[in-house]
Amino acid sequence: MPEEGALFANLKESADVGTDLSKETPNVVTETLFRSLVGNGYQAEVVSRVAAHKKAAVWYGEWIIRVVNQDRTYEKTLVPARKRANAQEDEITVRVFKTANGLISFMQGVGFEHVDIPLVAGGRSIHTLTNNSLDTNGG
Repeated sequence: MPEEGALFANLKESADVGTDLSKETPNVVTETLFRSLVGNGYQAEVVSRVAAHKKAAVWYGEWIIRVVNQDRTYEKTLVPARKRANAQEDEITVRVFKTANGLISFMQGVGFEHVDIPLVAGGRSIHTLTNNSLDTNGG
């Protein structure tokens, strides 16, 4: 995976030659588009960046979510809808969930009926919305 600096350098070069930046932008997605994509059959992949640990009754770690299609030709990482106040203008921050509770709450809010959380660094789990979770009529 290229370093962020190299990625932004490539973006600048692409912009200079007049290419379509939407094709060259980093592989990120906001929550609104994430919800739309998983609602249309894409999958959510939860990735553990560090080994999780339990403190009192809470599991802590660092998890990110990516939206992927089944054949893995489309992969985008979830980012916050708004920039942090102290972020650089061209800085992209990935949305990181620091507790299992926060991750579960987010996934349940999207419509997932169960959440499999990897507890080891580098662990991954795939989630697909079921037909029941897509039924918004409640029965």
